[in-house]
Amino acid sequence: MNDDLQHLRTALAADDPLVWVMTGDSITHGLTHTGGERNYVDHLHELIRGDMARVRDTVINTAISGWRIVLLLEDFEQRVARWQPDVVTLMVGTNDCSDEGVFPVITAAEFGESVTEFVRRVRAIGAIPVLQTQPGIDVKDAPERARIAEFAQTVREVAARDEVILVDQFARFAELGGGDIAGGLLNDPFHPNAAGQAVLALEFARTLGLAPTPERDRVLPDLAVRGVPRP
Repeated sequence: MNDDLQHLRTALAADDPLVWVMTGDSITHGLTHTGGERNYVDHLHELIRGDMARVRDTVINTAISGWRIVLLLEDFEQRVARWQPDVVTLMVGTNDCSDEGVFPVITAAEFGESVTEFVRRVRAIGAIPVLQTQPGIDVKDAPERARIAEFAQTVREVAARDEVILVDQFARFAELGGGDIAGGLLNDPFHPNAAGQAVLALEFARTLGLAPTPERDRVLPDLAVRGVPRP
């Protein structure tokens, strides 16, 4: 267990309230593709402030659809620092890996440099960074994002080098989908549907040790049907 994870679990065992800022792109923003159901931040909000009874915690979603890491760095004060967070999660890269659109094409190495800078800034404001790899996508129908596995690996490398907590959503989607990393968890080639968003929440909870109550069988019915284990 790395120092950040130990620090977080110690904080969760105490009574002092925590501020969680969760940021990224449309996958964290969580609009449209869930069919009106919850996105993963909504699930985590209920888990943290409901199941775990941390009612004084604050869970803030500052993600914006279409954004890339460079935009998050440019708007770091508004998206992250102004909330004086204790924990900051980042899931970004699904747009960064695209070789189409209005933004310049960047390499995985350039992406990694920006993620490293994001982590540095989070630690500079006294918060615990949590990196998430992007969930897997249907590359066949989104060929412009064919480099996504390379960008996910870059996030893993930054996390390993800088000893950052890592939630490997890309690996989890691949595990559930077998040979098809979409695995029925997507609403389109790269946006998770309601079940996919629930998978993101469960993997996040499992990695960070956010344990739901036994009564939580009422939650995430799509996953119960799929037989996906809870954390």
